[in-house]
Amino acid sequence: MISPLVAVTGASGAVGGRVAARLARTGVPVRLLGRDPSRLPQLPGAVSAPPAAYGDGEGMRRALDGAHTLFLVSAHESPDRVLEHTTAVDAALAAGVERIVYVSFLGAAPDATFTFARDHWHTEAHIRMTGVRHTFLRDGWYLAAIPAMTGTDGILRGPGGEGRVSAVAHEDIADSASAVLLDEGTGHDGATYDLTGPEAFTLAEAAAELSRCTGREVRYVPETREEAYASRAHHGAGDWEVAGWVTSYEAIAAGELATVSDAVPTLTGRPAQSLAVFLRENPDSYRHLLPDS
Repeated sequence: MISPLVAVTGASGAVGGRVAARLARTGVPVRLLGRDPSRLPQLPGAVSAPPAAYGDGEGMRRALDGAHTLFLVSAHESPDRVLEHTTAVDAALAAGVERIVYVSFLGAAPDATFTFARDHWHTEAHIRMTGVRHTFLRDGWYLAAIPAMTGTDGILRGPGGEGRVSAVAHEDIADSASAVLLDEGTGHDGATYDLTGPEAFTLAEAAAELSRCTGREVRYVPETREEAYASRAHHGAGDWEVAGWVTSYEAIAAGELATVSDAVPTLTGRPAQSLAVFLRENPDSYRHLLPDS
């Protein structure tokens, strides 16, 4: 019996690429979607769709024609992201897609502190409204973001206060998503899974863990909202983008990203990675912090 075709968006990215590789290894028919097909990975048994941007309804419909399941990785942040998502969803339904597994965000809500989490809530609401079979995977901060957002000066700064964050590894997200996608039954229909690490830690604790790994002092410096906007002004980003950066920390301070879920071990059959394990297994993630770098 031939398995239904799974279309994977964002297949050149950190989440979509990992999921596509896992599905391809099982022999499931996979179609890879991306705005630039030349950047899509070469995977045994997987085929690349024509160029398809989320906001291009006709292009997405053509790319998804014949697919049974859509793994929808959220689009890059933009002022029009909700419209891009809803256009992609509507195109999928027009193409005959019967199931959507959407990568959302922890604590998605219309009034979430983290402004981008509001986009995810509106996308979820649209998917629910269509009546299509669906599953939402709400991941939190990435563990990889902790060292990435720490400057070469050894300082992790932001208005996170003393709040906690249950950051999760890309590998755990991909394994969880693959488990859902490979289950062709209806057991995951309508489910929302919070994909988190095994613990919620403060940013000060994260800095201490980085200190242990790098052999140098890494500090967390809490900022006020005004200080956070000022320290990020040099990037020249749009107001909406800077607001997203700042409110991601403020959501930690508000306690909105401290949820610790058992979804990863339940779906994958193994424990979720902790920050300590992630750093031990991914030394390249903090190489810029090493004393001789």
